[in-house]
Amino acid sequence: MRRAFWPLVNTILFTILVPGTVAVLIPAWLVGGIRRTDSGVLAWLGAIVSACGATVYLRCAWEFAVRGLGTPAPILPTQFLVTTALHRHVRNPMYIGVALVIVGEAALFGSLPVLVYAAAMLSIAHIFVVFYEEPTLRRQFGKSYEEYVQSVPRWLPRL
Repeated sequence: MRRAFWPLVNTILFTILVPGTVAVLIPAWLVGGIRRTDSGVLAWLGAIVSACGATVYLRCAWEFAVRGLGTPAPILPTQFLVTTALHRHVRNPMYIGVALVIVGEAALFGSLPVLVYAAAMLSIAHIFVVFYEEPTLRRQFGKSYEEYVQSVPRWLPRL
């Protein structure tokens, strides 16, 4: 745990800045600020989906800091390939978690623009993963990453 102190601190800062902006500030801007919604079934469902997405992201961020000894930030990457916890089932659970937060917010606030934004965010994430993250991980981890790619799907979890 001692070796993970700075990776944890850096992961917390990254989480506040990047996913905080992507999953909180931008959706709030799209709906005109944080506001109360009806307490109907859709709002409750949205809150549950957002909470699940946040849990997915935070669990993965923990794995990056503690097991990978790095952060989700490309400028402070992990030292070790993380294939534990949720990464055993899908290669990009952090993006999925952030997308779930945004989809949940779309339901919570009854906002079609936020739902469209979630789709755009996932499209941008896919492009980033294919053209930057995967080539970078291939260079950094070589054969172990190739084996991981062969056994774990990119977006749809293997149960």
